[in-house]
Amino acid sequence: MSTKDFRFLDLPRQVPRTVPVAVRVLGYGEISGDFASSEAAAQSERCIDCGNPYCEHACPVHNYIPNWLKLVQDGRLFEAATLMHETNPLPEICGRVCPQDRLCEGACTLEQGDFGAVTIGSVERWVTDEAIRQGWRPDLSRVRETGARVAIVGAGPAGLACADRLRRAGIAAHVFDRQHEIGGLLTFGIPPFKLDKNVVRTRRMVLEGMGVVFHLGVEIGRDITFDELLADYDAVFVGTGAYTYVDGQLEGRHLRGVHDALPFLIANTERLLRDEPPAPEYDLAGKHVVVLGGGDTGMDCNRTAIRLGAASVTCVYRRDEPSMPGSRREVGYSRDEGVRFLFQRQPIALVGDDGAVKAVRVVDTELFDAGDGRLRPRNVEGSETDLRADVVIQAFGFQPSPPDWCDAFGIERDRSGRIVVGAEGRLPLQTSHPRIFAGGDNVRGADLVVRAVYDGREAAASIARLLVTSTVAATVTA
Repeated sequence: MSTKDFRFLDLPRQVPRTVPVAVRVLGYGEISGDFASSEAAAQSERCIDCGNPYCEHACPVHNYIPNWLKLVQDGRLFEAATLMHETNPLPEICGRVCPQDRLCEGACTLEQGDFGAVTIGSVERWVTDEAIRQGWRPDLSRVRETGARVAIVGAGPAGLACADRLRRAGIAAHVFDRQHEIGGLLTFGIPPFKLDKNVVRTRRMVLEGMGVVFHLGVEIGRDITFDELLADYDAVFVGTGAYTYVDGQLEGRHLRGVHDALPFLIANTERLLRDEPPAPEYDLAGKHVVVLGGGDTGMDCNRTAIRLGAASVTCVYRRDEPSMPGSRREVGYSRDEGVRFLFQRQPIALVGDDGAVKAVRVVDTELFDAGDGRLRPRNVEGSETDLRADVVIQAFGFQPSPPDWCDAFGIERDRSGRIVVGAEGRLPLQTSHPRIFAGGDNVRGADLVVRAVYDGREAAASIARLLVTSTVAATVTA
């Protein structure tokens, strides 16, 4: 081994510098800066190129992480970007929003040895941003057009990943979305301080350069019938996400000042895109805000409320901090920005006065082992207290929201409403209708962006396989 193999001993883990808290809470810009080229290369040199790359296994799309880290070390930027795209059609987005601490970086051998994981996510983001800025684009010069056409319903991460892979297979990809911008929750659900919307627009430019056609402001079932899609296209991919928010069934949830997380986040993004002030119901200046829920959406609500000028933001979670489902990084950012956390508190009612919320009634919880490997909360009798709240944001999660036309076309769903794919005798991500495929949150339930990307990628491979098989069969018959 060369001394370079031990760079982690004298070069500590370093992440890009973040905007100081006092400055970043005044606006919605991304809080993390970018590496300089030399910093990205140096951090990449910390990789020890394990014989068994645990980071690669922990990544849902199984990125070739040690391989592109080596290319970054060697200054081969365009080759690194090309290799990233072999497994991940949206690397600059996953580099920003993936919980790397629970995935690739959490599995890094150096992290297990207390040396600090390689900063995989930050390098991934830097490579894609810098390569595109310097003119890198996917090379489709060897792609042979098949003449096949596929409709994609939903321009979220699953739909965008599917479109990318279809174009690489020589299949025309037409993406339909009811919104006026692409991205789905990437654009409207994730706040700009985590994912600048120009990043999504840049990806649109790249995809359009590959030949992807977007039909925005078009809702299937309203502007175009699903029958028309099936008549006009050889196959359809459904990536409609999970937009139905979980109702906690709390007494008082209809009081004025009580909001669900997704409408709150979408409304804030929409008004930022239009450069407008907050609507009266979402003007939190000087108000005491309580956010219910400990996932990443709850953290997004926490940090958005801070930027809207809340007098205080309290986040309530029924389990302890290690049990929180969200990114540890986002919890840390929330805490840095002034959010107060109350753990092991279960909301049991929303208390009102004259039709408006004034408090959240909570009860203490204790955790017990239910025998399934996860600690469960149970309420502690007689421990009820009221938390002052002028505004309450419920962030209990989301459920799939498949369109009504799924039933009309025999698309099987399970009891929770999720589309069923890949059963026996079907291709991966193929629904009960042979020409319809689905993936992302409408199949999995609310999940990570990177898993939606994986579904879109794999669905495109199945669609290509179906269409090639159909073409061969038609040729043989003729």
